[in-house]
Amino acid sequence: MKIDKEISHPIHLKHKLKIEYTEIPFHCDGCKEAGIGLKYKCQQCEFDLHKACAVASPTITHPFYNKCEFQFLYSPPGAARRVCDACRKDVLGFVYHCRRCGFDLHPCCANLPQVLDDGERNFYLYLKLSSACHQCGGKGHGWCYRSECKTYNLHVSCVKELLVESWQAKYLNVDKNKVREMQTRIPSQKGTLKSHHGGGRGGKVRKCCEIAGGAARVIVSAILGDPTALIGAAVGGFISK
Repeated sequence: MKIDKEISHPIHLKHKLKIEYTEIPFHCDGCKEAGIGLKYKCQQCEFDLHKACAVASPTITHPFYNKCEFQFLYSPPGAARRVCDACRKDVLGFVYHCRRCGFDLHPCCANLPQVLDDGERNFYLYLKLSSACHQCGGKGHGWCYRSECKTYNLHVSCVKELLVESWQAKYLNVDKNKVREMQTRIPSQKGTLKSHHGGGRGGKVRKCCEIAGGAARVIVSAILGDPTALIGAAVGGFISK
């Protein structure tokens, strides 16, 4: 797919936006969500857009909602609070909205791959969980990724919470204690994972923890708008050690 090195955008017409690559998380001025990897940036203003937000298609369809046609909007429709049906987080800016059914998707959520590969295994995107999420321990609402062995599940919303807390702590200095907390969040799941496996042998638990870390990194990179192995490795640097 061809990527334009420079574009004009309707919400920032005073300057051109240029494509660039970053491994430092940024705040997208379109959807108001976090981003990493490829972005369109104004070289004169503090203005950034996810690639998915900057070059969004006017309309899309999604395999989870085969009766829907989503229209791209610069702001959520109506006065009521809108929530993304993928990650269950507030819609504060750019959104794909189905007028017929009322579904909403953040642009990056709408572009989440159906299959993610962390280099060793595949994770498949599902509309909802049929078993417990390894982060929150519940089923809940919202999309999730499941490992091909069907034993590891993670809500998109749980990964996003993990990401945003860590990102704020490390890059916005919201709470420096959060950095240490977030660096141990995934390894600290050993007790949960051991319980999930009925107290299985240590090697099996360690393996599942490795899957947990790999899954979180690759899913986070996809949520941020750039599902690549390189970004996955960079994300791992501020999610867990």
